[in-house]
Amino acid sequence: MRAVGFDVNGGPEVLRPVELPVPEPGPGQVLIRVAYAGVNHGEMCHRLGDFGAPAGIEVPGLEVSGEVTALGPGVTGLACGDPVAAYLPDGGGYAQYAVAPAAFAYPLDGISLRDGGGAALALTTAYGVLAGAARLAAGDTVLIHAAAGGVGSAAAQIARALGAAAVHGTVGSAAKADYAKRFGYDAVHLRDGFAEHVSDLDVVLDPIGGPTRQAGLSVLAPFGRLVVYGDAARRPDLSLPVLPLRRNNRSLAGYDLADLARRAPTVVRSHALSALSLLASGAIRLDITTELPLTAAAQAHETLQAGLNVGKTLLTVD
Repeated sequence: MRAVGFDVNGGPEVLRPVELPVPEPGPGQVLIRVAYAGVNHGEMCHRLGDFGAPAGIEVPGLEVSGEVTALGPGVTGLACGDPVAAYLPDGGGYAQYAVAPAAFAYPLDGISLRDGGGAALALTTAYGVLAGAARLAAGDTVLIHAAAGGVGSAAAQIARALGAAAVHGTVGSAAKADYAKRFGYDAVHLRDGFAEHVSDLDVVLDPIGGPTRQAGLSVLAPFGRLVVYGDAARRPDLSLPVLPLRRNNRSLAGYDLADLARRAPTVVRSHALSALSLLASGAIRLDITTELPLTAAAQAHETLQAGLNVGKTLLTVD
């Protein structure tokens, strides 16, 4: 089968077309003929070596859509030919065929394969960060960093659907601010100096890190929650004293989909199905801004690493 992989860590140029055997599904797994593969920050981190050096050729790709073509032992509730969106905790999505745990293969009832290609990770993360880690309640005020990204643009809409009273966003450039405003934000601020414009927030969602994360704590209301779910700035980790959290009635929470998939797969599935239900009903939309052929995966990574992406990027596979 055709795939894109890498055998050394490095820049986008290490991604190259490869030919690999079609994988076989093991117990509790399904084989998917991939139609679309989403492009995500986690795949960039994989390529850069955050998960260690590759052991031979490794194929990135954490979310796909396509049709089930084979079932591993013990799989029920799915059949060959079913269209699904799938989260791939072990990667492998940049390929014609990918193996996914059946628990993370979600039926696409009323959702196109195109939308499904960017849903299994991005929408699950957006919903899980808000409903799980942030414990969002009706009437809460929310600030979402990286407001123009695939997760950020979805999170703004999901926050509204879950009853948020006000939703603010931050972006890295004025051009991204114009884009982000399409998704129901009350206001979108430039990330530098955002703390001058907001205060007393119930929830801050931070996939950035560094000084942005430190500033996020300062704008929380009593019992406000800062939720960390990424480190796009690739800055050193913060060293935070605990006593100021207590003295200012602030909370710090974390969200990591890979860890949740290992330890609470039913929670991941619940979050994914809830988000897909909102997508199917039209309550939210997934804004796919870029479609590239599988062979252009390096180009997609260049844009992502330069911070120039908005919305969701898909690779068309089959």
